[in-house]
Amino acid sequence: MDKILIFAGTTEGRELAGYLCTGTVDKVEIHVCTATEYGGQLISSNVMSDADKEAAPGMKVHTGRLTTGQMEDLMKEEQITLVIDATHPYAVAVSENIQNACKQCGTEYLRLLRGNSNIRENKDITVVSSIDEAVEFLKNTEGNVLVTTGSKELAKYTAIPDYQNRIFARVLSTPEVAAACAKLGFQGKNLICMQGPFSEELNIAMLKQIKASYLVTKDSGKSGGFEEKITAARRAGAQVILIGRPVEETGYSMGEILELLNRRFGILNQKEKKEQRLVSLIGIGMGTPENMTREAFGACVEADVLIGAKRILDTVAELGKPVFAAYRDNEIKDFVEQHPEYKKIAVLLSGDIGFYSGAKKMLDIFEDFRTEVYSGISSVVYFCGKLHTAWEDVHLISLHGREANAIAAVKRYKKVFALIGQQDGVNQLCRNLCSYGFPDVMVYAGENLSYSNERILSGTAKSMAQESFEKLSVVLIENQDASMVVTHGIEDEAFLRDKVPMTKSEVRSISLSKLRLKEDSVIYDVGAGTGSVSVEMALQSYNGFVYAIEKKKEAVNLIGENRKKFAVPNLKVIEGLAPEALEDLPAPTHAFIGGSSGNLKQIMELILAKNPAARIVINAIALETVAEALHCLKELPVKETDIAAVSVGKSKEVGHYHMMMGQNPVYIISCTGNH
Repeated sequence: MDKILIFAGTTEGRELAGYLCTGTVDKVEIHVCTATEYGGQLISSNVMSDADKEAAPGMKVHTGRLTTGQMEDLMKEEQITLVIDATHPYAVAVSENIQNACKQCGTEYLRLLRGNSNIRENKDITVVSSIDEAVEFLKNTEGNVLVTTGSKELAKYTAIPDYQNRIFARVLSTPEVAAACAKLGFQGKNLICMQGPFSEELNIAMLKQIKASYLVTKDSGKSGGFEEKITAARRAGAQVILIGRPVEETGYSMGEILELLNRRFGILNQKEKKEQRLVSLIGIGMGTPENMTREAFGACVEADVLIGAKRILDTVAELGKPVFAAYRDNEIKDFVEQHPEYKKIAVLLSGDIGFYSGAKKMLDIFEDFRTEVYSGISSVVYFCGKLHTAWEDVHLISLHGREANAIAAVKRYKKVFALIGQQDGVNQLCRNLCSYGFPDVMVYAGENLSYSNERILSGTAKSMAQESFEKLSVVLIENQDASMVVTHGIEDEAFLRDKVPMTKSEVRSISLSKLRLKEDSVIYDVGAGTGSVSVEMALQSYNGFVYAIEKKKEAVNLIGENRKKFAVPNLKVIEGLAPEALEDLPAPTHAFIGGSSGNLKQIMELILAKNPAARIVINAIALETVAEALHCLKELPVKETDIAAVSVGKSKEVGHYHMMMGQNPVYIISCTGNH
């Protein structure tokens, strides 16, 4: 039988021991070394059976600090075949001793790395290379100091003037450690004996309680509570003295170690192991425990670990479960992959899992795991309930971490609900409504929903633009005059044009039909003139975007005025000459070319280079342009070519008669990239 010896001086070491003891019975014998009896107790509690409260079988715990020779003796006596070094990253001497002992015994050595934080020096953090350097720095300062670097080198802090009053030491809660600290002069309120890692809230409370000006810490990584300490210090106004890691180590992450052991000892392959783990995606509602469903709360109770944004984790803090504060899907996936000791994982999500939630992406990244979903009360349901209004006819959009054309939605729908996720988001939305001609629509805004400081205000867009709201807010906009013509063909007289040439209404209608626009198209209007085509395209593709490219300053100004008049914020004016003006724009799905200044082929080549399947429509009056367009259709990789010659006659009243007045014939040439 193989025998594995783990030097478990970290949280990761304890987790590894617990994991192996539950998965390698009858396959591998586990030995664990800890420097103290207290560490041994933590190991035993980590692998203890809930049923009989006895240490799991197949594990032997050795306590006490060992010299290199004693390590060699242990490896020989127990016939160890593999050593895993999970000691603290700052315990350099211990790691060197373990490596030397392994070399002497010919035993395989693996280093389990603790991920560092990648936090660098800034105005709130001073990085030093050692505790000695930290002490020298603190000698020239005033104010209280919370020291969280452990008891082993605490004696060095006695060199600081008035250390017995200034220095507050946070150390492990064992009688031996407390006695050693007391001998150094650290006692009473200046000695805090507790087992970490600690939450951000507890760190803040301690820093404020002792009126700390400084916090001394090592980079203990996420599992060591390092990020919580840094954030707490910032919020409490304490300067961080960070002792940088002594060396750049090579080794393996927890996930890599487990994969290696699983493969070598046949515990379970990765797919089988994932299928045995359960990831629950839980919608927690608005945020208070009372707002959670009983089913969702029960799933949290059953979970081994809770994952979510810090605000969400506060909702279930009373459960006392291990937590990981994160909301980015890649961070969550990495954590779950690196911690296979957790069999039931609960990912907590705000509101409901089906309404602009991260659950959709989570289901994809955890497709190899067993997954369950738990619905919650969504913000639209809660908010409309508070307003005593039905939500069955509400149009839903999100401005939280994404873009949406709220103006177009307000024009089309009588009720629009929007999630807001940026600073001054409500104010900016109301200012936009006023700017695009909707100052009198009713706006209802809510923040801190379900909490004791919940606030809901209402008023016109004009009045609400003066109010301030939290970054995370919701709004309901009511526009009783909402209506929208769904066809193109706005009358020419509706546009501001001055002396700038404009594509006439009938030609515009045919050209837009040939474009085959979709509601989310990204469109170029090259040679936009007054912007009449740009405006109509923006109205049709209200969830897309239109780039109006125009070289003449007078026309550029007119497009801006028409943009405001027709309330199309999804239209952007680009002043310049194509094709150069197109180079930095996003790839188009469609392009309308009303004026090319002799650069038609180069323009089409650039469009097709950006998107080989782009749909292109060209308007040409001059026969030279028609000839150039025909040449392009033959030379460039396009298909579905079509040419229509359009002659429009418009009536004009002459006395009692209506006379037909002919306009210049226009050639409408269309094609699609042959991708």
